Amino acid sequence: MDTQFWTQRLGTIFEDWEICLVSERDKKYEAADGEVLTIEVKEEEGVSLRAIKDGKRCFSYTFEKGEKAASSLIANVTVLMPFLDADPCYVFPPGSGEYPGLDLYDEAGLRTPDKTKIDALLQMESAIRARDGRIAHTRNCELHESDLHVGIINSRGLKADAKKTVYTLGAMAVARDGDDEVSWYDWAWSSRYGDLDGLKLGNRIAEKALSCLKGEVLATGVYNGLLTPACACQILEILSPSFLSENLYKHKTWLRDKVGTRCFSPLLTVVDSGLRGIDAFPFDGEGVPSRENVLVKEGVLQAFLYDTYYGNRMEKSSTGNSVRPGIKEPPRCGPRGFFIDRGQGADPEAGDGGIVVEELMGTHMANAITGDFSLGAIGHYYSGAAPTPFKGVILSGNLFDLLDRVKAVGSDLTFYGSYGSPTLLVEGLKISGK
Repeated sequence: MDTQFWTQRLGTIFEDWEICLVSERDKKYEAADGEVLTIEVKEEEGVSLRAIKDGKRCFSYTFEKGEKAASSLIANVTVLMPFLDADPCYVFPPGSGEYPGLDLYDEAGLRTPDKTKIDALLQMESAIRARDGRIAHTRNCELHESDLHVGIINSRGLKADAKKTVYTLGAMAVARDGDDEVSWYDWAWSSRYGDLDGLKLGNRIAEKALSCLKGEVLATGVYNGLLTPACACQILEILSPSFLSENLYKHKTWLRDKVGTRCFSPLLTVVDSGLRGIDAFPFDGEGVPSRENVLVKEGVLQAFLYDTYYGNRMEKSSTGNSVRPGIKEPPRCGPRGFFIDRGQGADPEAGDGGIVVEELMGTHMANAITGDFSLGAIGHYYSGAAPTPFKGVILSGNLFDLLDRVKAVGSDLTFYGSYGSPTLLVEGLKISGK
């Protein structure tokens, strides 16, 4: 990125400014019934400007380049600036001399021929269909390849530049037995193409779909049971806004004024890391170096997550938690790689009379402020040798109370995108069924 060009074009107009350049190339391969359906390629390169003048901050973006980009951004911001309010907390972070070294770019994966990737995708799809005669068909059998390059500079001397690759592989299996039909979707990701194991993933998807056939409605009651890593990650997605400084400032978190207080099971340590998960990157959406932030240690609340703006407003330093959804939106405070740390003992088991909750439905309806939830759930009930699938039940309660009743934490830490968790053994799961 040409720092001198942007300094000359913006320095005499605005008090402070920030330029973010994003270049991304995405490729999607899709297969079904032993054939390749589509190969799609999408490329996008854009530049965004955040500018401060007279205490007001404005945002704009464009897909133009060079002088056309500069002229478009300046014109847009100049038009919008009079309608904005001034705020002394609007500042940009200073330059940082060092960023963490992360090995996130897979040049070998990008050079791997399309035929090799297509063959691997077809092998996974074939493995699902061949697993059992009750597998009726597959859906959404896809491989995604993303090549991302981000550069950020600002008027305070910050200059950050990095690139990464992300590969995601996923599929849905539809199983049928008589009149009963169920589907199961799962996916895996890696920064490196060679780390993906399509056959293993395909077999897991098929087995899970088959295991859910002939599901019954579980009896209403209170059960001890396991939350699988995928299910626990759904819980964490509801939980994570409670740790954001924006919600802390706006009094929209139950955790307010509880730093130093035990709020969760003593077995839980919760971390947010810009170095882990699918969104790992050397810096955040403002160019602040990524780091790990311990939010809960052995059940005790330690800290919240800050970007530069809310850090200034609450007299804290940024924790590297400015998240930029894309070139079209300004960055805002958000989680990066939010996870429960792995346990130290043996992996927990459901036990006789226990349940395993595999998936939750309707998580967007949970109250992220109070923690109250009432969610659809599917999974398995364990009584004797063979687990019985269940469906059509409601798991209800309070998120903070549920995480206070964790009695064991597994070692199988698994990231599903930006959220990660091992298996959790929870006491007193309230199920409404028949």
